[in-house]
Amino acid sequence: MSSTENQTASNFIRHIITKDISDNKNNGKVITRFPPEPNGYLHIGHAKSICLNFGMAAEYNGDCNLRFDDTNPEKESIEFMQSIERDVNWLGFKWANKHHASDYFEQLYTYAVQLIKSGDAYVDSLSAEQIREYRGSLTEPGKESPDRSRTVEDNLALFAGMRNGDYADGQFVLRAKIDMASPNINMRDPALYRIRRVHHQRTGDTWCVYPMYDFTHCISDAIENITHSLCTLEFEAHRPLYNWVLDKLQTPSHPQQIEFARLQLEYTIVSKRKLAQLVNENHVNGWDDPRMPTIAGMRRAGYTPTAIRDFCERIGITKKDSWIEMAVLENCIREDLNDNAPRAMAVLEPLRLVIENYPAEQVEILEVSTHPQKPELGTRKIPFSKVILIEQDDFAEIPPAKFKRLIAGGEVRLRSSYVIKCKEVIKNEAGDIVELRCSYDPDTLGKKPEGRKVKGVIHWVSEQQSLPAELRLYDRLFTVANPDSEDNFLDAINPNSLTTLTNCRVEASLISAQPSDRFQFERVGYFCVDSVDSTTEKPVFNRTVTLRDTWAK
Repeated sequence: MSSTENQTASNFIRHIITKDISDNKNNGKVITRFPPEPNGYLHIGHAKSICLNFGMAAEYNGDCNLRFDDTNPEKESIEFMQSIERDVNWLGFKWANKHHASDYFEQLYTYAVQLIKSGDAYVDSLSAEQIREYRGSLTEPGKESPDRSRTVEDNLALFAGMRNGDYADGQFVLRAKIDMASPNINMRDPALYRIRRVHHQRTGDTWCVYPMYDFTHCISDAIENITHSLCTLEFEAHRPLYNWVLDKLQTPSHPQQIEFARLQLEYTIVSKRKLAQLVNENHVNGWDDPRMPTIAGMRRAGYTPTAIRDFCERIGITKKDSWIEMAVLENCIREDLNDNAPRAMAVLEPLRLVIENYPAEQVEILEVSTHPQKPELGTRKIPFSKVILIEQDDFAEIPPAKFKRLIAGGEVRLRSSYVIKCKEVIKNEAGDIVELRCSYDPDTLGKKPEGRKVKGVIHWVSEQQSLPAELRLYDRLFTVANPDSEDNFLDAINPNSLTTLTNCRVEASLISAQPSDRFQFERVGYFCVDSVDSTTEKPVFNRTVTLRDTWAK
């Protein structure tokens, strides 16, 4: 797709709204809504919808409501509602009004009675299995229920009995009377109400009948005077029913439903049912596990609202489903953190290094810039001493080709510090390297050594002044780009999606790091202080993303 075509495709909703305003449709107003069902935590797919609905409203000086579609209390909870509010706020958006579909239960019931009175709805005694059987298929029309010819009076009496709790769960449903031969199966007398004796988190036991989504959603939009009801493509086939309900009821407001392609991100699953399975079966450590594509998980991993909003802007809004490479999302957070994250040094697998010609009691405080491109962020203080720690893999006794780190008899520069030379390698009885004896050149602080060229630079921390830390190296949760294509998506879980390192050391300046603070650990990656498990005595850092795309071919 050319850049011009992409620009046009990504802005088709903007074009619709702009024309509506120029035609003075809805008196020039723009009111959108974000209507999640509170049956799980929001994920990256919801972030796209949040950015679109709130973004369009803001762009046209309109309003965006937050509305909880809480019509299925068996799977919903206050916890999920609270998490949704937290995520929307964290992404940087403020709703004009907060509503719940349950706010409208009485109005919805009255509207259902109106459809019965007009002959457009009836109470059906067919079982769920029979309704499916009667519905027909894509190639064959359905057949009408024997109850379709009930009188209005009988339907009103039965529906009142449904509300009053006179019948068992599943004994009756209220269905719209439309067309059992319609080529759109959604129009073949869809269910509007079902009996469910379930305690509701907001209305308690007041109701034992609950409205279906397709009936609730359009009426809720109309009640709130929504002008543009933006939803994903799977609702395109439901749009005729959306319009049918509003037309039959002659609601004072008739929102326009517009569909856009849902977000399909490689190496993730966004089905709430499957995400709940990952949590409930302990494949991950909760909804906010940093490997999860939930907004809570991404926040705990160290993603920023800026990076997620940038990602949603980059992928655009289209009418055609497509897969987005994980690298696009990871590059958004890399760019943000590269620009804004303070630098620090952390040693993941320490190797002890003794500088023999450095004074034993001396501790030198080096003043190092916090961010190489942002002097306004100031400096940090790093202690330098006789015994330091480096990464085990930054030393090689028998180096591979093009190895530019420390070798026996070789020199390397310590980041923001001195040039050192390896004099001796100390091993234990098993033959493992346990310590390096080195010398340092005191004339190389901030300048090149005389008469020789030192190519390698490695990071380090002072053994005595550094802090113990746990580093959690998170990676993609799945090993295949489309886990849903597997017979069992659990078989595609990456066994190396989490590596926990408990003997790490980080520089002393991080003693003041607070939960959710983000850093670039030089030469290692981008990390975030864990908001749940980190303590002052033993900080825990989660890897947000590597410095480079390690999955690239």
